[in-house]
Amino acid sequence: MSDAVLVKTTFDGRKVEVIGRHVCLDGKPETDELVVIDEHPNRQAILQAVPRASHMAGRLPLTLAEASVAQAALRRANDPYDGTPRAAAERLRRAVWQKSFADSAE
Repeated sequence: MSDAVLVKTTFDGRKVEVIGRHVCLDGKPETDELVVIDEHPNRQAILQAVPRASHMAGRLPLTLAEASVAQAALRRANDPYDGTPRAAAERLRRAVWQKSFADSAE
């Protein structure tokens, strides 16, 4: 497991960190990817509540600076290429899931 990278601290004192390949809230995985606010289905409500939000990490709004820290840490965690058959199968499984999710969302 890699070191935690602090993204921000919430108003109630919980840490938002990137731990390994996940953005975590208070040490619990929240998501493994960031969504640009313009692509989020609830962007209007989010921007009303958090006007400076530029990205969402699961249910966590992030400013551009926070998203930059989180994205860099996620990229570092995902950069090492694992060429084993098991890792290749996992990458394929994720790609198929994302494609089927995108196709059903339309």
